[in-house]
Amino acid sequence: MHLPTPLIHGTLIKRYKRFLADVELDSGEVITAHCANPGGMIGLKEPGIDVWLSQSDNPKRKLKYSWELCQIGDAWIGINTSHPNAIVEEAILNGLVPELSGYETLKREVKYGKNSRIDILLSDPDRGLCYVEVKNVHLKRDEDVPGLAEFPDAVTARGAKHLDEMTDMVAEGHRAVMFYLIQRTDCDRFTLSTDIDPHYGDRFKAARENGVEAIAYDCAISTNDVSVYKPLPIVDL
Repeated sequence: MHLPTPLIHGTLIKRYKRFLADVELDSGEVITAHCANPGGMIGLKEPGIDVWLSQSDNPKRKLKYSWELCQIGDAWIGINTSHPNAIVEEAILNGLVPELSGYETLKREVKYGKNSRIDILLSDPDRGLCYVEVKNVHLKRDEDVPGLAEFPDAVTARGAKHLDEMTDMVAEGHRAVMFYLIQRTDCDRFTLSTDIDPHYGDRFKAARENGVEAIAYDCAISTNDVSVYKPLPIVDL
């Protein structure tokens, strides 16, 4: 998925009120950017980190800058949680996700379950329906296991609800797949952060035991593009 170009470099001053970030641009100007990320952003909101912003020319927008990427050491991280569905859709349509290939149609944001919308619905006359729920992953703590991506980075009652609804879809005879998109370039494995949200971990285990599939892919990231790169193993710790 192509990012708005050119991105603008700056230095993070602070992220606050979940959706706001003050950034000092290279010009010295201090601006407030929209942070499209409701999560905890553990390790990604430290003052002084390098960030990249997109700029909108829409006069109706209250904040014309949006925080897209940050860089920590050699690692690139995508923090904009409005992008993963489009990134995964593009990858499926381009045949980059073998687990989700062979379906005739792909639709986004289809109503299902209890007042929810599935991120991606695949359908085929012969194979039936496949519900795909996309989760953005950018947590990496490196406390005991270097290179380990984790989800979630905050308690997510909504995420647990999605797991239960995906389980219901399997019970109705459909296929259901959790797609964990790791918007980082420095991970080689994925697991659940059950210490952060034990309930999500319990619902994930129950969902898999009842037929919900789970796959994890990392991303290739640059200031021009974020795209699905390769599958990562899901491990239990």
